[in-house]
Amino acid sequence: MRLIPLTFCLCAAALLSACGKPEPASVKAPTTTETAAAMLPSAASSAHAAEGIAWRHALNDADVDASFALARSQSKPVFVYWGAAWCPPCNQLKATLFNRQDFIARSKAFVAIYIDGDSPGAQKLGARFKVRGYPTTVLFNAEGVELTRLPGEVDSAQYTQVMTLGMNAQRPVKAVLEAAQNTATAAQLSPNDWKLLAFYSWETDEQQVAPSGQLPALLKQLAQACPAGEADTATRLMLKSIAVAAVVEVAVAVEVAERSAPPSIQRRERVLKLLADAAASRSQMDVLTNSAADLVRVLSAVKTTERAALVGAFNSALKTLEADTTLSRADRLTALNARVELAKLDDAGVVGSNDRKPTVPDALQAEVRAHVAQLDRDITDGYERQAVITSAADVLEQAGLLTESSALLESNLSKSHSPYYLMSGLASNAKKRGDVAGALRWSESAFNQSEGPATRLQWGASYVKTLIELAPQDSARIERTVQQLFAEAAAQPNAFFERSARSLQRVGTQLQIWNKDKKHTAAVQRLRAQMTDICAGLPEGDTQRAACHAVFKPPAAVGGKAA
Repeated sequence: MRLIPLTFCLCAAALLSACGKPEPASVKAPTTTETAAAMLPSAASSAHAAEGIAWRHALNDADVDASFALARSQSKPVFVYWGAAWCPPCNQLKATLFNRQDFIARSKAFVAIYIDGDSPGAQKLGARFKVRGYPTTVLFNAEGVELTRLPGEVDSAQYTQVMTLGMNAQRPVKAVLEAAQNTATAAQLSPNDWKLLAFYSWETDEQQVAPSGQLPALLKQLAQACPAGEADTATRLMLKSIAVAAVVEVAVAVEVAERSAPPSIQRRERVLKLLADAAASRSQMDVLTNSAADLVRVLSAVKTTERAALVGAFNSALKTLEADTTLSRADRLTALNARVELAKLDDAGVVGSNDRKPTVPDALQAEVRAHVAQLDRDITDGYERQAVITSAADVLEQAGLLTESSALLESNLSKSHSPYYLMSGLASNAKKRGDVAGALRWSESAFNQSEGPATRLQWGASYVKTLIELAPQDSARIERTVQQLFAEAAAQPNAFFERSARSLQRVGTQLQIWNKDKKHTAAVQRLRAQMTDICAGLPEGDTQRAACHAVFKPPAAVGGKAA
């Protein structure tokens, strides 16, 4: 999971009603110097600060309604944080943002709601707020109107800047987008309006503002419509449009066909100019480090001078970011990971294969080893360790260093508050090495030690998939595991909402794959009967009934995105 994909923004209800008030002065994006100053120790608080954010933990709709009632009585906006104990990016937020004194002070201006994805009513609340991926942060006004979602991949100083931007906004981002798409009203938008669009968390939008399939074209349109005087904002929109296009297959095909067209050439030149400017690269750090390979892939063709130039420029800029001590350890590691991805971009070889040299150069492998070893020595905060070490293991694996990756994970099991997340990585590494017994052992341990209703269904679904892929002949073990998983779902009041429902759907899909040759029909029929009984036990009119009955439907009939 990338530090991918967070969100939020602020705006008081009083500001929303003050339509006649002049708009506040434009909020300037933080410069490299300002960002560096904000990241100094004086700007951060201890993880054990005596005074922190006054979180209101929401377990159900009643808790949320009470928080909104409080917000209305105090004329404050509502900030909703949706996360999970095991989630690395969630832990990164706790280690680098939620413990900062400036953020804690700012939190007094809103009602803060924390929804732990494993609390009893969390997945139902997830459906209410249209949130899926952890972490997601959303800001509402006191009346419940969603204002915006913020990108958690920006650094802490930028996050605070964007929060201020949201606090000064006078209308929700959806209304701003509608105005931006209309030629007659786009010219009336302020610099802050354009920044609100540029820093919106499109990755966690969940189609609240725009359909996902339209995002590449939409962001490209916004980048082109952004006023010439807002160069940094236009550049961010341009970068986001390319990055989003790279993960939408149809859009990529269109981009590939246009690589030699003048507009694409112009964008490539803009990216090269950006990469040559250290301050400008720092301000766009999150997009450049998370999407380096995607940007190169879309803007250049394989084995061309244009690609070589882009890769070289990216490597230079990424090295600078990797050495930038004003960035968090996680961000600097992401810059290193981007260099690894670029090194493998045009090589179809199998990284880590026993019969060939890994595609990542020895010198870069050595850098990865040294960087990760330093992280392991230096990190003392438990939240940061959960966020960074798991990502470090991924970087080692991507660099072809499977043995080192597994050793790092094993040595950190006793230091993690959610070791089952690390065990999943160990299972994945074992599978890549061809160690079937090890993959099954670690996957089973991860499920057995997982905690929380939604998490147990998610890890259980992963274990079932591993069993069916690696030990399809072990019918008794597969049936026993699924029976346990279904029994746990039956004991939960909200097992057929959001992530939990999707986990159970994945189990049903895997069982259909397992029984494709009709060798396990009897076992699948028994499991189907168990689920039918669970569905029958749900109250009449319960919206979960449809999701329950969908568990054994063919995947194409269900739809929706994976968790």
